[in-house]
Amino acid sequence: MLEYVTVDTKDHIAVVTIHNPPLNVLSSAVFTELDETFQRLENDADTLAILITGKGEKAFVAGADIKEFPNLANSPNMKDAVMRTHRVMNRLESIPKPTIAVLNGLTLGGGCELALACDLRIAEQHAQVGLPEVKLGLFPGGGGTQRLPRLVGTAKAKELMYTGESIRAEEAKGVGLVNHVVPSGEGLKEASKLANKMTAHSLAAISRIKRAVDEGTERSLEDGIDHEAHLFVDVFQTEDMREGVQAFIEKRKPNYVHR
Repeated sequence: MLEYVTVDTKDHIAVVTIHNPPLNVLSSAVFTELDETFQRLENDADTLAILITGKGEKAFVAGADIKEFPNLANSPNMKDAVMRTHRVMNRLESIPKPTIAVLNGLTLGGGCELALACDLRIAEQHAQVGLPEVKLGLFPGGGGTQRLPRLVGTAKAKELMYTGESIRAEEAKGVGLVNHVVPSGEGLKEASKLANKMTAHSLAAISRIKRAVDEGTERSLEDGIDHEAHLFVDVFQTEDMREGVQAFIEKRKPNYVHR
C-alpha cells in the first residue's frame, strides 16, 4: 500500500490524490509513488481517464520538498536525480489517456510543473498558481521553463518565472494556464463531468488525438500534417472506428472496446 498517493476508480475514471500534509509537497518519496501509480494506470485497461488532485483544501501541491535541496546540491549525481524527476513528468505527459489536474489550492513550483504535464487543468476559485523558484535563487527545474511557454507564450511565462509571483485562478484562466475555474470544493465534480464526456468516446481515437497534438506541435506544419495523416490511417484500422461508423449508420449508440 502506498503512503502518500491514493487511487480511487469509478466509471473508468481514476482519481489520484496526493496526501503529504500540510501542503502536499513533492518529496522524493512522493515522486516514487507517483511514478509507480502512473505506470500502473497507463497499463490498466479499465482506466480511461486520470484526474490528479491534492488532499484537503489548502494545496494541490505547494512545490518540491525544499528540505531535500541541501542533499541534492551536494550530490555528485545531481543531474541523475533531476532527470528522474523529468522521467516521472514525461511519463505523465505521455500517458495515452486524458489527464486532468484539479487545482484545489496552492499550485506552486513542482506542483505547477506537475499540473503542466497534464492535458487539462481545472482550478478552484481559491487556487493560486505560480513558479516561485527564483525567490530561492533557483529556476523551475521540473519542466516549467519548457512547458509553460508552450502553453501561455514566452513573454507571460518569463514574467511569471522572473518575478516568482503567483496568480489567482481567474487570471490563470485568462492567460490559458487553466481551462476552467469553478467554485471552491467543486473541482473534482467538474473534472469528473468533463472526464465522463471523454470516456464516452473511443480511447483509441482520443489517444491518437493526443499524439497528433503533442507530437505535432514539435514539428513544422508540413511534418505535423504528415504525422496526422499517418495516425488517421492508423485509427481507420481500429475496431472502434468500425463500430462508431456502423453505429452511426444504424442510428444507435456505439459500444466501444477501446481498441
